[in-house]
Amino acid sequence: MSDEIKIHHEVEKKRFSITVNGEIAGFTEYRERAGSDRWAFVHTEIDPAFSGRGLAGKLVSAALTRAVELDHVIVPFCPFVADWLRKHPDFEGEVVWPDGVAE
Repeated sequence: MSDEIKIHHEVEKKRFSITVNGEIAGFTEYRERAGSDRWAFVHTEIDPAFSGRGLAGKLVSAALTRAVELDHVIVPFCPFVADWLRKHPDFEGEVVWPDGVAE
């Protein structure tokens, strides 16, 4: 039997979480200013008990896809999100790299 993996946009917490069989396995957080079209991704975390399953990549992919669907610009302050974007250039037009973070 395979694990049931779900990704949830927790709007009130400004984050996306990932669950495995109903148990929270991790999250990626973003910040936004009122009236801005930018989502600054600031932190991604996966519980060590769930590491090695590719969950962080699935989570970030879904979060960035949703950001683009909502016409938001992605600003990758989180090192994991920045690294993921470097490996997946399909989001290139939707990204503004912050000062000090190499593309």
